[in-house]
Amino acid sequence: MAHISYPFKKTNKAVFQKPASVVSQDSRYWKSLGSPVLIKEFGAIDYLDFSSVEPYYFAATCSVRVQVYDPITKVVAKNISKFVEAAYGATFRSDGRLLVAGSEDAAVKLFDVNSKNVLRVFTGHTAPVHRTFFTKDQVKIISFSDDKSVNLWDIATEAKVTSFSEHTDYVRAGAPSPISPEIILSGGYDHVIKMYDCRSNETVLTVNHESPVESLLFLPSGGIFISAGGTEIKVWDIFNGGKLLANISQHHKTVTTLRLASNGSRLLSASLDRHVKVYDVSSFKTVHNIDFPNAVLSMAISDQDDTLAVGMVDGVISVRRREKPVQLNEDRKGLFKFAPDHFQSNVTTVDTVVKKQKAPKEGEFDKYLRKRNYSKALNSVLARRGLQNSEEITAALQELLRRKVLNVAISSLPEKGIERLLKFLRRNLGETRFTRTVIDATNVFIDVFEKEINTFSESNLLMYSLLQREVKSEIDVCKKICELEGAIGLLLSAGHISTSSNMLDLNDALAPSAKALTDIVIDV
Repeated sequence: MAHISYPFKKTNKAVFQKPASVVSQDSRYWKSLGSPVLIKEFGAIDYLDFSSVEPYYFAATCSVRVQVYDPITKVVAKNISKFVEAAYGATFRSDGRLLVAGSEDAAVKLFDVNSKNVLRVFTGHTAPVHRTFFTKDQVKIISFSDDKSVNLWDIATEAKVTSFSEHTDYVRAGAPSPISPEIILSGGYDHVIKMYDCRSNETVLTVNHESPVESLLFLPSGGIFISAGGTEIKVWDIFNGGKLLANISQHHKTVTTLRLASNGSRLLSASLDRHVKVYDVSSFKTVHNIDFPNAVLSMAISDQDDTLAVGMVDGVISVRRREKPVQLNEDRKGLFKFAPDHFQSNVTTVDTVVKKQKAPKEGEFDKYLRKRNYSKALNSVLARRGLQNSEEITAALQELLRRKVLNVAISSLPEKGIERLLKFLRRNLGETRFTRTVIDATNVFIDVFEKEINTFSESNLLMYSLLQREVKSEIDVCKKICELEGAIGLLLSAGHISTSSNMLDLNDALAPSAKALTDIVIDV
């Protein structure tokens, strides 16, 4: 009888693949901004602002200076350092020739961008000024201060035109109207947003954001404004008496900055949770998300969406630039288009030719596994990939466990292989994707070496003791979570009791559970 040879089945290593993200026009558009270039400054990046004219410089306010950067070369084009104390909120005028900034010493300073000279110094505030803007007509300046006031200044005379002192806490956010030079919006840490009419020196609108207000902006129409504070972004209708149109809660830490992009059709929000999110203004749904390595304090984007600059708490500015213009309505590449009828009639059909497929290259692990040399198989996957490919190591361990030969493979591992295995087990013990396999492999390891631990090298003994400590820590956490689950179950069950006669007894009965629940949550 002829012997039939079957091909060896390759070990499946693609076990933990992440689900593919949905590719949309927005995701392609924002991903085309390219890789970030990181610029390190000496202090947290308080504010970023782009000039509206070529060469589209952006100003970064940090520490006691304002750095004006070229977005193409990413180098400092102008260094404005005429501040005694910290500078805040530097913004360009629409023509790009002037720049205004607040400061810790309560002064508002106006600079010529080209010469870097101080043109005006506006004094009158009694506390730090964190935000400054030019009005729509570009001849006045608005300043928002920690002295709870909002001032309007005339550039030509250097005089205070009017002042509003209706907030009861720091004023750290504001915005000038895009359609009227007389309308000002301010937001304070008292949770209140106020709109002023400078012609009558009156407050024409007041709404409550319910959190300290960090950022404000108008939509281009001027009839709707957006506020950010806490973890929420709120949209307000001015012409409908300040009616709340939308409440966006996509961040889990404080939202620090709001910006408009794509000619006002997209809203960008930055947060301390290290994310910048992009929303469609028509529906306020999230269409894209950009991650950053640290908490984001400030953000700005150029008029044509060519450059995105993000400032972080550690003094790093991340600059992403789109090298080639991309349109939102571009056709998807690779789609087939049908030819006209007279072209289709000339197409000749042929039989399908099946190309000879090459046999997949056998990996080192599979080669040793096929030869039943299990120790070399495990050592090869540990040595070749180290600790950088946890999925492949886990797949190898699963295959050896399935064949019930993991004990054989571990028992003949060299000292270096034992060290690599211990490192892998310790690193991935708390990783939920690998926990089951790691626990099973750890049990096999202990069964094999339980009586030979003392023969290990000093480094392996240390790794083994660290693994024991990690296991004990995981067990403690599991116990606490079980206690937490029980306490929550008791509270939920008791919540169904609604009769008033039992409420006093219920409160007395649940008081110890509530205290225990608090202690468990703190411990976990």
